[in-house]
Amino acid sequence: ENMTIYEVSKNYRIPLKYLNEYENWCLYQADKRVKGEWQYDEQDIKLLSMVMTLYDVGFKKDEVEAFMRLLPEKDSTKKQRLGMLNRQREKTLAEIHLKETQISRLDYLRYEIQPAKEE
Repeated sequence: ENMTIYEVSKNYRIPLKYLNEYENWCLYQADKRVKGEWQYDEQDIKLLSMVMTLYDVGFKKDEVEAFMRLLPEKDSTKKQRLGMLNRQREKTLAEIHLKETQISRLDYLRYEIQPAKEE
């Protein structure tokens, strides 16, 4: 059964801004509008799950769109999609390492401030 943008947003807790982006990307050849309103089916829900996952792992809007445009071509774009995921993984690891360094520096500063313990 097809759903409207509002039903999908409510049922799957997907912000309308992401649904509007998805509609604007026109990933389908066929127009999925009925009486001017997009009708979401099970395939859309699967694709939207991927969209939300990509946003969750740190992709930016243009990166999500690029990835989603490559998705329908499956095997011929595997290398490109894997490259995108690997680049995001490296960025995330770099952020983690930066945070670990910050925590170490904070711990050092805390250690310096703490009074010497009496023995």
